[in-house]
Amino acid sequence: MQRDLFENTPVPRAYLKLAVPVVLAMLLSVVYNMVDTWFISLTGDTNLVAGVSICSPVFVLSIAMGDIWGLGSSSLMSRLLGKKEDEEASRVSAFCMYAAFATGLVFMAVMLLFRTPILRLLGANDDSFAHASAYFTWIAAGTPFIIFSMIPNNQLRTEGLASLGMWGGIAGSVANIALDPLFIFALKMGAAGAALATSLSNLLACALYVWMIRKKCRVVSIDFRKIRIPKKDLGEILRIGIPASVTNIMFSISLMITNRALEPYGNAKIAAMGIASRINMICMMTLIGFAFGGQPLFGYCHGSRNGKRFRQTLRFAYLLEAGLGACFAVILFFASPLLMRLFLDDPPVIEAGVEMIRFMQLSSLLMGVPLVSTCVCQAVGHATGALTLSLCRQGILFFAAISALTALFGFTGILLAQPVSDLLTGILAVFIVRSILRKNNSLEGTV
Repeated sequence: MQRDLFENTPVPRAYLKLAVPVVLAMLLSVVYNMVDTWFISLTGDTNLVAGVSICSPVFVLSIAMGDIWGLGSSSLMSRLLGKKEDEEASRVSAFCMYAAFATGLVFMAVMLLFRTPILRLLGANDDSFAHASAYFTWIAAGTPFIIFSMIPNNQLRTEGLASLGMWGGIAGSVANIALDPLFIFALKMGAAGAALATSLSNLLACALYVWMIRKKCRVVSIDFRKIRIPKKDLGEILRIGIPASVTNIMFSISLMITNRALEPYGNAKIAAMGIASRINMICMMTLIGFAFGGQPLFGYCHGSRNGKRFRQTLRFAYLLEAGLGACFAVILFFASPLLMRLFLDDPPVIEAGVEMIRFMQLSSLLMGVPLVSTCVCQAVGHATGALTLSLCRQGILFFAAISALTALFGFTGILLAQPVSDLLTGILAVFIVRSILRKNNSLEGTV
C-alpha cells in the first residue's frame, strides 16, 4: 500500500500518477476499437458496419455490470484504506471479484436466451440482422470475462498500483488487435470474428490480472476464504456501484436511442455514427480516464478527513478536464475529414461522420464538470448525487433533449442532444458538489 502517494505527494503529481495509467490503458482500448472498426470497414459492407455498430450498447452494458462491483468496491476500499482498515478492504476486494464473475454468467445466459428480441430492440433491420446476430453471440459469450476484468482494473488503483491495471488493459487490447485480422479475414468469420477476438482478449487480460494480484498485491485479493463481508459493506458497494453502473447503462440506452433516431435516415447514417463515435472515443475516454483515475485520491482524502487536500484535488481535476476538452475540440474539429476517410471510402458516410464528430466536440468542452462531479460523489459515498448525475447526463436530460431537438431540427437535433444534456447536467453538478462540501465540515471551503 503506497500511503505516501495518497498523503504527502503533491496533488498534481499524485493525481496524474493514478490517472495517467488509466488513460493510457483506455487510449489503447480506443485504438483497438478504431482498428477493430477499420478491419470491419475493409470488408466494404455498410450493412456489416451498421450491424456491429448496433451491438455497441451490449458491450457498454457489460462494462456497466462490471462497474457495479468494480467502482462500488474501489470507492469503499479507498475510504477503508484512508481509515487504515486494510483487512476489511481486502475482504471487499475478494467478494467483488467472485460476485462479478457470477454476474457475468447470468448476463451471458440472458443475452443468449433473448438474442433475437434484444437485437430488434437495438434497431437491427433485415439488412443488418445477420451481421449483428453473429457479433452479438460472441460478445455475449465473453461477458463473464469482460465484466470480471473491470474489477481488478479498478481495485488496483486503490492500492496505488495503477500501472498494473494499465498493463492488464494493454495486454488485452494488443491481443485484440492481433486477433482481429486472423478471425475476420484469414478465417473469414466477419463480424463474428471481431467479437470472438474481443472475448478472447478479455480472457487473456483476466488471466494476467489474476497473476498480478497473486504476485504483487497486499490488499487486492482473490482469496476465496475472504469472500464473507458484513451486510453493511455489501450495501455500501451497491449504493455506489449501482449509480456508477447506471452511467454506462444510460450510455448504452442513449446509443440505442440515437441509432433508432437515425434509422429513418438510412444505414449510412448509422454506420457513420458508429465510426464517428469510435473516433470521438479518443477524446471521451481521455476525459473519463482523467476524471475517474483520481477517484482513489478523493476517497482516501475523504476517509482520512483531509479536507484541504480534497479541495486541492477537486480544483486540479476541474482545470485539467477543461484544458483537455478544449484541446480535443480544436484538434478533432479540423482532423475529422481525414479521420473519417481512414475508415470508409463512402462519401455520404464520410460527410455525415464529419458533421457528427464536429457536433460531438461541443460535449468535449462541457462534459468535464459532470464527469469529475460524478467521480466525487462516488468517492465520498454520496449515492444520491452519483445516481442523479448518472441518470441525467445520458438519461433523463438526454432523452428530453433528443426528443425536443429532433422535433425542432431533425437530423441536426439528434447531434445537438448530447451537448445540451452535458450543459444542463454540468450546472446541476456544481450545485451537488457545493452541497457535499457544505455538509461535510472537514471538506468545507471554496472550490
